[in-house]
Amino acid sequence: MAKEFSNVYDDNRRAESYAKLEFPGTYYLAYRDLPQIISRHITGRKALDFGCGTGRSTRFLKKLGFDAVGVDIAADMIRIAQEFDPKGTYYLIEGAGLGRFKGYGFDLALSVFTFDNIAENKVALFKQLRDLLNDDGKIISVVSSPDIYKNEWASFTTKDFPENLTARSGDKVRIIMTDVEDRRPVEDIVWSDDAYREVYKQAGLELVETYKPLGNDDDPVVWVNETKIAPWVIYVLK
Repeated sequence: MAKEFSNVYDDNRRAESYAKLEFPGTYYLAYRDLPQIISRHITGRKALDFGCGTGRSTRFLKKLGFDAVGVDIAADMIRIAQEFDPKGTYYLIEGAGLGRFKGYGFDLALSVFTFDNIAENKVALFKQLRDLLNDDGKIISVVSSPDIYKNEWASFTTKDFPENLTARSGDKVRIIMTDVEDRRPVEDIVWSDDAYREVYKQAGLELVETYKPLGNDDDPVVWVNETKIAPWVIYVLK
């Protein structure tokens, strides 16, 4: 199972650095509209944060009133998430993986950036998440737009990686996060909108809505390209 859930953040130094992030810069756009999107599409309060990392999204869900469970394959991430949120519920995925949640009937399965790091088994993983939902439950998946690897941003730089410009869906790309102490390049897997739509179709999911948040002049961030190019894509699935 660990090989299927390969995670570039399964690294103590990166985990410690990432744990200090909240919602700075470009990340602000990934979360700014989520409360409204969730309110529009989700009715219940039971949520799974798939690929929770150090618990940022799990804590975000809890503040919105959800009974949220966080899961990740990186032991250091889960350890830190539990330290930040001692009363929270976090599980390291290994062995039986998501099987422990069979019958939970989640209203929401949230995935923020998790699928940026997964090269294979996307269909199988989305099928697993689908099977954990109740009849009215939905998946909300936040992923990086292919454009994020080709431009400069408030929180990221890609200028040192010109090979990103010719990367095709499924190729490895590199990007540097500028809001953390650990400036080692992160390796992601670029995935096109068409490719994601095919994954959802194969996983037996229906695409309900797609959001591409752009920066506004009144946002508390000095934007670089975010007002004209969307760095993130938010998919709502049922």
